[in-house]
Amino acid sequence: MTVNHLPEPVRPPGVVQLPDGTHVYSDSLPAPYAGPQVVHQHIHQAPPDKTVQRIALGSGVGAGAVAAGVYFGPLLVGALTAIAANIAFLAFLALVLGWGVHTVVKSVGSPQGTQAVKNVRKARRKRG
Repeated sequence: MTVNHLPEPVRPPGVVQLPDGTHVYSDSLPAPYAGPQVVHQHIHQAPPDKTVQRIALGSGVGAGAVAAGVYFGPLLVGALTAIAANIAFLAFLALVLGWGVHTVVKSVGSPQGTQAVKNVRKARRKRG
């Protein structure tokens, strides 16, 4: 006599029977393949300050270029600003030091130095 007409016995939740007849917990099994995933992506017009990101998306470069634009864009602006501030400070420092050296040399200089300066000025006026 066969027992095929009997209902399937009740198993605790999370327990499955493998084809070889053994029972295992289903939370430890990998998820079955359900086919390719469909990703719905809505691309809207970017604000005006997202030029790099729009160019990267438009050329098909991908998310890496967008992330690089988002991260390195402000970083580059900050670095260039810091460099410009340093150069401006060094230029101001050179101007002040040059003025100081000029003032000291002019006040300490001898009459021969003063005459040499006048001669150079005259020569420049004649040439120009």
